[in-house]
Amino acid sequence: MLLRCFTAVGGGLALAAAFEPVGLAWLMPPAVAVLVLAVRDLPLRRAWVVSLLFGVAFCFAVMVWMRAVGTDAWIAMCSVEAAFFVPLGLGLALAVRHRWWPLWTALWWVAIETWRGDWPFSGMPFGRLAYATADTVWAPALPWVGMTGVSLLVALSGTTLAWLVVAGRRRPVAAVAGLAALAVVIAGPWVWRYSTDTDGELTVAAVQGDVPGSGTDVAAVHRGVTANHVAATEELARAVRAGERPAPDLVVWPENSTAVDPFRDSEINAAVQRAVDAVGVPILVGAMVDAPRETQVLNQGIVWRPGAGGGDRYTKRHPVPYGEYIPFRGSLFPSDYGKLRMIPRDMVRGTRLEPLRAAGTRVADAICFDVAYDDGIADQLQRGGELITVQTSNAMFINTGQIDQQFEISRLRAIEGGRWVVVAAINGVSGIIAPDGEVVASAAPRTQEVLVETVGLSSQVTPASRAGVWTGRLIVLLVLAHAVSCVAASRRERRHGTLSPPGSARVERTAAVQ
Repeated sequence: MLLRCFTAVGGGLALAAAFEPVGLAWLMPPAVAVLVLAVRDLPLRRAWVVSLLFGVAFCFAVMVWMRAVGTDAWIAMCSVEAAFFVPLGLGLALAVRHRWWPLWTALWWVAIETWRGDWPFSGMPFGRLAYATADTVWAPALPWVGMTGVSLLVALSGTTLAWLVVAGRRRPVAAVAGLAALAVVIAGPWVWRYSTDTDGELTVAAVQGDVPGSGTDVAAVHRGVTANHVAATEELARAVRAGERPAPDLVVWPENSTAVDPFRDSEINAAVQRAVDAVGVPILVGAMVDAPRETQVLNQGIVWRPGAGGGDRYTKRHPVPYGEYIPFRGSLFPSDYGKLRMIPRDMVRGTRLEPLRAAGTRVADAICFDVAYDDGIADQLQRGGELITVQTSNAMFINTGQIDQQFEISRLRAIEGGRWVVVAAINGVSGIIAPDGEVVASAAPRTQEVLVETVGLSSQVTPASRAGVWTGRLIVLLVLAHAVSCVAASRRERRHGTLSPPGSARVERTAAVQ
């Protein structure tokens, strides 16, 4: 048992190393295999302990960037995320008794991953297996099966590896057949590459204005941040007039490019309008806008037009709990507890499903962590979104691996949706990404830069975007049905007195044969 625990911790750390900024994606299958083998043949009362240790090592390492918010926040969030590995351990211990256990263990992994990404408070999807698959053999499957399907392929690669360790020597023919079947499934999207048709083109500029000072505290220097984006846009306008840069059709500013309501603050309103009028095209402005209630605020992308001001708006769908709003404010935690006092107003969740209309184009917008969730972008692409924009303010995490992880997710969304993606970050990493995930332009962190590229537009909906969140939900339902059937079978065996204790010699012999 002690050896299993130490092995699980090592597997969790190895899985964390698969993600940026380390980026050793090939570690994912062996890391998954380690957990499956570590819980195999254990009774349920012990399996969850081993799995929890794996989860603690993984979550605390892969999301170590949360320490930028505070050590207490890092411990609290990662403890909650690690707790999901308890039901995972129980599920794996049940699934390995099944004849088709490599498939069932992979399904259990993805079901718990989906659950963790949706709940509580809309979940925390960072650390999904799919989010480490850019530039890997699994990535071409994204437009076909989406993030959930690719996570399943990665998990299945790991569980098949575990099966080979257990039964490969005794059943060489089956081992070869299993590997061949997995290879065919993974290779299929390489052979039948999904590509979207281009309906038109748009020249887009992504502005990274940078944050004065340390670069981590936007609120303290928010007027300077807005001034930087105005100045960078006015310089772009000057370069366009001089023939030094191509004229954009649309300019994208990042989240928090104005941290005060531009409709109520006359100084900011005038500055934004001056930049828009200078460049002569709409700017998608990231702004904090006052909500009808004084205790609430909206995080919005606003299409600001020359001579007309603010128009169409998208509101962030997934505010960060205890980062942008406080669940159970004043009851579970006092409002002045620790750094919670820095959140005087709760950010209201947006509900928009339609893409924005800007520069004659339908734009699927995502604000910061929105890009990590399957619903928002897919909903907008299903309704005709031709281009994806990601407005983000990662200033608090600028010196951590979070910005690299989030940018990788943006690359994967480009492949999944078959769209160009324009990422405007307040001080890094900004970039323009082709539908195959290639980064055609990028701005280094802590620099002031304007990226201008001509991108393709498409209204064709990939199978993954059409399925949206339903792939994950169906897997969760399937796993729930499996759990119910296991419990029912266990009760029947107990009634007939045929059930051997988990981990007994009979169970071990049966598992070995299977």
